[in-house]
Amino acid sequence: MSFDRRTRPEQMRDADRTRDRRNRVVAIALSTLVVAGLVGFGSYLVLDSSEAKEQTSGAVTEDGKQPTEDGSASAAGPVTGEKSWDAKKLTRNHVAGDVKYAMRPPVGGDHNQAWLNCDGVVYEKAVNDVNAVHSLEHGAVWVTYSSKAADADVRKLSTRVDSTPYSLMSPYEDQTGAIMLSAWGKQVTVDGADDRRVAQFFAKYVQGPQTPEPGAPCTGGIGAAG
Repeated sequence: MSFDRRTRPEQMRDADRTRDRRNRVVAIALSTLVVAGLVGFGSYLVLDSSEAKEQTSGAVTEDGKQPTEDGSASAAGPVTGEKSWDAKKLTRNHVAGDVKYAMRPPVGGDHNQAWLNCDGVVYEKAVNDVNAVHSLEHGAVWVTYSSKAADADVRKLSTRVDSTPYSLMSPYEDQTGAIMLSAWGKQVTVDGADDRRVAQFFAKYVQGPQTPEPGAPCTGGIGAAG
């Protein structure tokens, strides 16, 4: 049988020290768990934010809109210098012959039952208005240029059209501006291929809200294979 030879006060001090050590160990363990939880939650927030940004950036290209030079959407706001026509007054009958349009290039009205292929097609020669207007009805943007347009601008615009579904391009000698962009009921004259209104017009009107027949094909028509 053994006896603790320490006095009562000594025993109490030892017990206090043991209790203090135990409390410090518990406190350190709890602090470690709290820090680990905060780090994990912070990592979740960062990943969640990154995924949201990726989804947002992908939406611009998935809806067919062209990005601007800095990659941001450019459809918001009016297009400076744009002309508009009342969609209710732009008739949509199919006709067999030529049509006398109120504007050149035309932005709507009666047209041929066959549309021009407009799946990013660049035509080297002038096309028939009555077929191009049908493409506009399907939501295409039509880029036209005269001999006054600079060769460099024509090449840049050709590259844009070639990579953009629901667009077409062709020469148009008797138009008022050197470079013009047309959609159903919409038209603008631009200064060159680098004019910011080019990207804005594409973003706004390729399959835009002005389209009478959204989702109608731009292939299977006439002209260059599309």
